[in-house]
Amino acid sequence: MYYPVLDEELPGRKNLALGMYVHVPFCSTTCDFCAFYQEKPSKKRMEDYFLGLQAEILRFPPHRSISTIFIGGGTPGLLKSAELQRLCSLLRSLDLSQNVEWSVEIAPSEITPEKLSVLKQNGVNRISLGVQTFDSKYMEALGRKHPVQKTFDAYKEIRNIGFRSVNLDLIFGAPGQSIEDWEKDLKQAVALQPDHLSTYCLTFEEDTAMYLRLSNGKASIDSEREAAFYELAWEYLPAHGYNQYEVSNFARLGGACKHNLNTWAMNEWMGYGPSACSQVGGIRRKNLPDIEKWSAGMLGTKLPEFVEVEKLSASDLARDAILFGLRMNAGINLLEIGQRFALSPACFMEVVRFLDRLVEEGLAHGEAGNQYRLSSSGRILADAVAKEIPELDG
Repeated sequence: MYYPVLDEELPGRKNLALGMYVHVPFCSTTCDFCAFYQEKPSKKRMEDYFLGLQAEILRFPPHRSISTIFIGGGTPGLLKSAELQRLCSLLRSLDLSQNVEWSVEIAPSEITPEKLSVLKQNGVNRISLGVQTFDSKYMEALGRKHPVQKTFDAYKEIRNIGFRSVNLDLIFGAPGQSIEDWEKDLKQAVALQPDHLSTYCLTFEEDTAMYLRLSNGKASIDSEREAAFYELAWEYLPAHGYNQYEVSNFARLGGACKHNLNTWAMNEWMGYGPSACSQVGGIRRKNLPDIEKWSAGMLGTKLPEFVEVEKLSASDLARDAILFGLRMNAGINLLEIGQRFALSPACFMEVVRFLDRLVEEGLAHGEAGNQYRLSSSGRILADAVAKEIPELDG
């Protein structure tokens, strides 16, 4: 199995931003829509996790300064204050850039002043609060068991501790939710004045309770209804000071998530923890989604096992840069992508023909200098557009 030597020098690598993703897989309950790897916490699993994480960082350390950190899950906020301190201390031992963006996902029900103080004192400067909805009718369907008031209390605590960058995650499209219900959620979110808003359409991932409901006919997918939800957010949030910069993401001035921008630009990131993904040194790989096996592998003397290991060509990276770049409101500069990834003239022209066809169909706008961006109707079909991007051979 091929695994990268992480300090090998590839062209331009020193100039790429380096992100870090840390997966904390613990959850007390499983949300009906969630397909991320998670486990209920226990003393043994928690110790396995921390020993494995420390071993993984020692075996595969970042070889240049880390630009962004994102701790996700699972529910990282489920960790106790002492466990959060242990996690933060481990990460602080690394070379962090002076202006590192350090985000942590937290569910409202897990927030305490003590936990927030630990995060703040260790340098965490961005909180992503998993709100999902402010409507009690849909709380249980979206995996939120706490009272709605807890969300407001949690947000107040976050601001009181002194965090100045806060994201709210919202999900739309719950069974029975109306467009009016969605507008109320948006109004509630804007009233709190967060710095960033992420709005995701409910998806029916395999091996989830929501997928089972879909299979049993107790839920349905309505693409026209989903489009209406998207379009309302695209109109409402910019009108209230939140500029859309990606299909599902909105921010006030200076509030865009640097970690996501780094990922979408096909820079490099290192993933730590069970099921975490990395893209470093021309290799994309995924850790085992099993705490015990992942931890044992990292603590062992042999090369640990990975679920997926893919050697990426420059053309692979170029295609992904186009795919994710088209989801951005600013779009892509195809000439810059072609130069960065050394696309052959034949591949470059194949992409030009594809993008020009999108323009002809009204799904994209073409501008001077090989600049392309999706139109509103194109962004609604962003997933379908991504599937049509031609494969690039060199």
